[in-house]
Amino acid sequence: MKDRFVLTYLQLLPKQKTGRYTGFTLIELLVVIIIIGILSTIALPSFLAQATKARASESRTNIGSLNRAQQSYYFENQQFAQDNVTSTAIEKLNIGIKDNTTNYTYFVVTIAPTVKVTNKATAKNNDLKGYAGGVFSSAGLTNSIMCEADASGITDVNEPTSLTNCGFGSHRVPLQ
Repeated sequence: MKDRFVLTYLQLLPKQKTGRYTGFTLIELLVVIIIIGILSTIALPSFLAQATKARASESRTNIGSLNRAQQSYYFENQQFAQDNVTSTAIEKLNIGIKDNTTNYTYFVVTIAPTVKVTNKATAKNNDLKGYAGGVFSSAGLTNSIMCEADASGITDVNEPTSLTNCGFGSHRVPLQ
């Protein structure tokens, strides 16, 4: 019985394909290629923007860490960390942040060691924005602010002028 069924199936198989073409036509293939092209042109800019955001998040995280480390350093030493002959302020903070990465260069600008310090992230290419973090001391308390350049291509951000005001060409962003 089983052999007979298989034999009948094999005899019908060639008859089913008679008169019909199998495979894809050229028009069907072109339609699929056009649809894939349209979808990729829609998705590609979004994908590239996400890559830029990921590179920028490095600097926001590091500036936030530098701000917190400066606050901690201030509570221990009654002044902010600053560069000297033997070490940089970033080394003094001892938080493991490199001052030179693939996308950014980090440095500390100490205005008045007991009043204000600025932590800066200078972008190495024009696709990224620069960042600056400020830590201010008043009556033994410290507060911080983070500023982002208004547009890509502004690699060096001006220092924040106060806890509520960023320098010219930048705006305040939430602390990381």
